[in-house]
Amino acid sequence: MTIRDQVRFWLIAFGVFFFLVWLFSGILLPFVAGMAIAYFLDPLADKLEVRGLSRTVATAIITALFFLIFIFVLLLIVPLIGSQLAGFLERLPGYISDLRTQAGPYIQHITDKIAPETLNSVGESIKGQTATAIKWAGNILGNLLTGSLALLNFLSLVFITPVVSFYLLRDWDKIVAKVDSWLPRRQAEDIRRCAHDIDVTLAGFVRGQSTVCLLLGMFYGLGLTLVGLEFGFLIGLMTGILSFVPYFGMLVGFAVGVGVAIAQFGLGLDVVFVVGVFLLGQLMEGNFLTPKLVGDKVGLHAVWVMFALLAGGAVFGLLGVMLAVPVAAAIGVLVRYGLARYLDSRLYDPAAHPLATSANAGADGARDVNIVAAPHRAQQASGVNDRVEPSKPAGAETKKSSGTNDPQV
Repeated sequence: MTIRDQVRFWLIAFGVFFFLVWLFSGILLPFVAGMAIAYFLDPLADKLEVRGLSRTVATAIITALFFLIFIFVLLLIVPLIGSQLAGFLERLPGYISDLRTQAGPYIQHITDKIAPETLNSVGESIKGQTATAIKWAGNILGNLLTGSLALLNFLSLVFITPVVSFYLLRDWDKIVAKVDSWLPRRQAEDIRRCAHDIDVTLAGFVRGQSTVCLLLGMFYGLGLTLVGLEFGFLIGLMTGILSFVPYFGMLVGFAVGVGVAIAQFGLGLDVVFVVGVFLLGQLMEGNFLTPKLVGDKVGLHAVWVMFALLAGGAVFGLLGVMLAVPVAAAIGVLVRYGLARYLDSRLYDPAAHPLATSANAGADGARDVNIVAAPHRAQQASGVNDRVEPSKPAGAETKKSSGTNDPQV
C-alpha cells in the first residue's frame, strides 16, 4: 500500500467516524459520559487489581463509590446552588441599578470629553456586537438544551451511564489490547507513541484540571462567603467550574464578584477584600495547583481549548463539549508528530538529512577516488607535468599509478 493509499484510507476512516458521531449525536451522550468516567477511574482500578482484587470486584467497588459520592454532592450542593441562583436572579436588576448609580458620575465625566459623533458611533457598534454575541450564545445554549438535555437524554444519563461505566471499566484493558492488535504492523509503534502522548495530555488536563477546578471553586466560594459577599458561594463555585476554560472562568467570576461587591458595599475596603480573594486564588492556582496537578507538559494551549469547547458546543451541544478536549488533545499530538516528521525529512532541509549527507559524502569520496586513480590528471591540473605520452599503453599507466614507487601516491 502506497502512502497515497494510506492517506486516503485514514481520511475516509476519520470522515466516517465524524459522520457517525454527527448521525447518532442525540443518543451518544450517556455512552460518552460512561467512557469518560471509565477513563477517569481506570488508574484506580489498576491499583486495586495490583493489590490482589479481581478486576470485577475492583470495578464494582469503584463505580459504586463514585456514583454514591456524586449523588451525595448533588443532594448537598444543588439545593444550595438553586436557592442562591434564584435569589441572585431576583436581585440582579437591583444590582444593575446600584452599579449605574455608583458608576454614573465617572461615566458622565468620561463621556463629556468625547465628541457626540464618536460616542454615537461607538454606541451603535457596541449594540450591534452585543446583539450578535447574544444571538450566538443563544444558539449554543439552545443546542445544549434541546440537543442534549431533553428528558429522554437526562433519564439515559441517570440510568445508562452507570451501567456503561461499569462494563467499560471492567473490560478497559481488554479493549485496549484488542484495539492494539488491530493496528497496522508497520505503523504500530508510531501509533502507540501518539496514543501514549494523547493519554498523557488527557490525563494531565482532564484529571488534573478537574481537580484544580474543584479546589478553586471551594476556595473562591468559602473565601467570598467569609468576606460577606452576597451569593459568594454561588459566584465562587461557578468561577471554579468555569476555570476549566482557561482564563474565561476567572475573568467572568471576577467581573461578577466585583460588580456585586460594588453594588452591595460601594467603593470601599470590602471591594478590596473581594479582589484579594480572586488574586490569592490566582496565585494559588499558578504557583501550586496547576504545576503540581496539571504540569507543564500538557501541550494544550488556552486559545486552542477555548476554540475547541465553543466549536464543539455549537456543533454537537453538550456532547460536543465533552468530546472537545479529547479531540483537541488528539489533534494537537498528531500535529506535533507530523511537524516533527517534517522537520526530520529532506523536505525541510535536504542538506542535513542523513540520506542526503551520506549521498554527498559518497560523491566526495568518489571524487577523491578518481583523483587518486588518475594522478596524471592531477599533475596536469597542478602544472607539475605538462607533457602527455599518448603512445604509452593504458595498462602501464594504471600500473604506475598503483605502484609503490610512484611519488605522487
